[in-house]
Amino acid sequence: MNRFSLTLSRGIARVTDAPLGPYQSAVIRIGFSVTWLLFLLREFPHRQELYGPDSPWAWDLAQQLVGTNGAFTALLWSDGQGWFEALYVLAMLWSLLLLLGWRTRTMSVLFMVGVLSLQNRSVFMGDGGDNVLHLMAIYLVFTRCGQVWSLDARRARRTAEARGRGEEPRDRTGPALWGVLGFLLLVATLAGRMDGELFVPVLLWTVWAAQGLWWLTGRRAGNGQPRILLDVIANIVHNGALLVIMAEACLIYATAGWYKVQGSRWQDGTAVYYPLQLEYFSPWPALGDLLSASGTLVMLVTYGTVAVQVAFPFTLFNRRVKNVLLAAMITEHAAIAVVLGLPFFSLAMIAADAVFLPTSFLRRLGRAATGLRGLGRRPGHVRRGRGTTASGTGSGTGSGTGSGKDLGGRPDPESDAMPGPTRGQEPEPDRRPDPERGQDLNPGPDPDHQAGPDIGDPGNRTQGKS
Repeated sequence: MNRFSLTLSRGIARVTDAPLGPYQSAVIRIGFSVTWLLFLLREFPHRQELYGPDSPWAWDLAQQLVGTNGAFTALLWSDGQGWFEALYVLAMLWSLLLLLGWRTRTMSVLFMVGVLSLQNRSVFMGDGGDNVLHLMAIYLVFTRCGQVWSLDARRARRTAEARGRGEEPRDRTGPALWGVLGFLLLVATLAGRMDGELFVPVLLWTVWAAQGLWWLTGRRAGNGQPRILLDVIANIVHNGALLVIMAEACLIYATAGWYKVQGSRWQDGTAVYYPLQLEYFSPWPALGDLLSASGTLVMLVTYGTVAVQVAFPFTLFNRRVKNVLLAAMITEHAAIAVVLGLPFFSLAMIAADAVFLPTSFLRRLGRAATGLRGLGRRPGHVRRGRGTTASGTGSGTGSGTGSGKDLGGRPDPESDAMPGPTRGQEPEPDRRPDPERGQDLNPGPDPDHQAGPDIGDPGNRTQGKS
């Protein structure tokens, strides 16, 4: 086999064998759910003016616009006050559950429904951060973003430990949730609420059918070829969605940078000065005056912003330079949140930037969080995460990650319908790499990376996986 064929086969195996970037996808999930949840909480007293009956963009005007562009919004299914209040509260609940990683696949779909319903109801209320959130809410549906740092991962770990003790735990919540949501989706479709653009209705039905097929395959085929095929498809979809998220972030920065280059104020180094003089963007006037008082600082920030945004997409294949620019962009967005009073725009952009964070850094962050949590435990307390599992090893980290190609009979942490193993099936030995090793999406040497792919899915070919 020549070098090209060998490289091609390795590339195909890398994309199909495992979902890449488990830590990056988890941070994206947490970041955008936190952003949306905090926004809804802050605007709760003003929800009527933003999206409700008191909005300047009246219900009939919104209905006319949606009738023209076919955008999806469940808020226009009824003009009643109760429906609006219920959907607003549900949007907050879905954000919280996605943040916690509970039934991640289902919650990612419901999170998308909440975001699209509110934003498409009042299209003139958003800014650039809302546009990013709008897109990422759709992309998250295609990712397996609950592999680590989620309740699903903990549930999968505990299920594996129970099987190691010879028990056969059954999940009744997942199938019940699947059935209820399928019934509601059917009612909405028959009532004509899904008219308009077909993308969202088709996506909802496809995800619902895929979860049912996954559950059925796990019950009937065990870990046979049908389950392996579904796992490969899920990995390809996940990895493709992460690639789209990365391309989207690069496109945002590239277009913003090149448009700035054409502006005269950016060319002469004074562009940053003017927003600091606007009352709307001055929550801390004294701080704005302090920054704008130095012409040299204004010039450096202006030119530095353009340079970083234009250069970033070209540095992705150089780990060190990419990480330096990534830190600069995150710092810039944090400064925008404080100085210009745009916290949710900054949070959305930082969450999008998280897809480029090194896996080694995210693992250290997770271990630090685990260590801080352990400080609050009582002396002598034994963590449930440690102990003997079906493979003879304890997780001990709370991450719940493992190989996307599961040989040890472990459940999928993102599954919303997890059947038990086929009767009579003996657990096979677990040959997966260290579950704490996450696959870095970024090329280049990683001082913390050991041999073996970073696979983040304790996926079980005998379990119902989303």
